Amino acid sequence: MLFFQLFYTFLLIGAFTFGGGYSMIALIQNEVVTHHGWMTSAEFADLLAVSQMTPGPVGINTATYAGYTAVVNAGYPHWLAICGSLIASFAVIVIPVALVFIVSRWLLRHKDNPLVASVMRVLRLAVIGLIAAAALQLMPTVFSATPTGNISIFNFQFSVFSIIIFLAVFFLSWRKKASPIALILASGVAGLVIYSF
Repeated sequence: MLFFQLFYTFLLIGAFTFGGGYSMIALIQNEVVTHHGWMTSAEFADLLAVSQMTPGPVGINTATYAGYTAVVNAGYPHWLAICGSLIASFAVIVIPVALVFIVSRWLLRHKDNPLVASVMRVLRLAVIGLIAAAALQLMPTVFSATPTGNISIFNFQFSVFSIIIFLAVFFLSWRKKASPIALILASGVAGLVIYSF
């Protein structure tokens, strides 16, 4: 039953996501954390961090790790969790790949049509909204939780460090055009040092 739910859930996510992997994150989070309860918000935040660091599209990586984590959290063995990750990965790409083959030729022929241009403008705004929604939903988890995801009276110090790391990475990537790889490595080292105490 879980595997069918994974397939159906990620099939719908793939069918209704416009704008790439980052717009998919809000839908995945809503389904796996809020609707099905397959993982906690803290687990999803960790999963998302790993998905962004590993090679490949972030939406497919997130689906792969979400499928794996959902099956493991349900109490199944790890070899079945690999099947869950494959099912989620396949389901999330099957409809978009089919649509690309069907729609791409028509879209290229009609890209200058005012009606098509209007639809694309609205879809771009929707994508921005979905990415912002995903960021806002993750902020309480990222900024107020300890590394284990447990809320405690000592969270204030973790919140301050998280916000400082976030602002430093944002500034260095936006204004100084620092290498994303260097920022990821530096953030990992900073997190290891700060949160190990």
